[in-house]
Amino acid sequence: MSLQDPISDMLTRIRNASAAGHDQVVVPHSKLKYELARILKQEGFVDRVSVDDTGSYKVIQLGLKYDRKDRSVIHGLRRISRPGLRRYVAADEVPRVLGGMGIAVLSTSKGILTDREARRAKTGGEVVCHIW
Repeated sequence: MSLQDPISDMLTRIRNASAAGHDQVVVPHSKLKYELARILKQEGFVDRVSVDDTGSYKVIQLGLKYDRKDRSVIHGLRRISRPGLRRYVAADEVPRVLGGMGIAVLSTSKGILTDREARRAKTGGEVVCHIW
């Protein structure tokens, strides 16, 4: 099976696992997906991020986070820039997600950054996804 958009696949796996109430989700490893997972942990959307390379290929394991009423901390994930339509923003046009309650993840020349980090660094780039 050929995977056309691995980032969308990762976001869909996280969305489905959190809707089903799973404790963790496993996605195939890549540098971009690992950086996206690191940002999810840094922003408090997931509990843990680990790389498992004991099998035939590397995978990223994400520990999902739930509140006291067993609702997922991640309320929504949306892929913005996709292979068929790339979305780029300038430094002064970096979007705010839900008035700052969510995050936008950008791929910039300085690496994968959140919207706040990109504004602070005064850099634009490709808007990968929104998470709230």
